[in-house]
Amino acid sequence: MIGVDRGVVVSAALSDGQLLCVPGLTTGEQQRLRRLRRRFARRSYGSNRGDRVRQAIARLIARRTDRRKDWVEKTSTDLARRFDLVKVEELRIRAMTRSARGTVGRPGRRVRQKAGLNRGILANGWGLLVARLEHKAPGRVEKVKAAFTSLQCSACAHIASENRKSQAEFRCTACGFTCHADVNAARNIAARRAVTARGAFQPLGEAVNREPQLAASAV
Repeated sequence: MIGVDRGVVVSAALSDGQLLCVPGLTTGEQQRLRRLRRRFARRSYGSNRGDRVRQAIARLIARRTDRRKDWVEKTSTDLARRFDLVKVEELRIRAMTRSARGTVGRPGRRVRQKAGLNRGILANGWGLLVARLEHKAPGRVEKVKAAFTSLQCSACAHIASENRKSQAEFRCTACGFTCHADVNAARNIAARRAVTARGAFQPLGEAVNREPQLAASAV
């Protein structure tokens, strides 16, 4: 059994201590993308040069998308093969990534920060990872309540906002336990009971289309 905490800096932290990250564009590719976008902003609408720049931008974005999809496929296959049960947080990703701009009458707050978070969630493939896991491990993916997983100590269960010292550091103010913050959250996820369980089963309880597991590394 394994718990998986999805994040923006670390794409997926596992309760066994592994930290997995989606491979995005390289530093050089990111710099090229920024240059192309600045160049595109200066082009006249509908010009041939503008179209060529737009196509170059689209190729870089497609490359980033392909890398994310490839990572999701490999990661979900590995988890489905190695573990009998995979636990993740129950998250309403569509609602979480909804625009924060609001309306003219009721404008949103901290729009730029929210937009950055939305991009981070989508770039790390939160929803796609769980969808592929449910397809490859039907009946073996459980969703648990997400409340306080990042603030609760996985050693003594003490909950306090002061426990989370930074994005990466967790130090319990009650028992002194220290851990990578995302790994601590993943351990809390692994310890919680499921709120939903999906998957089609045969009459004898064998999951349909189940990924073959590696007996030597199954937990």
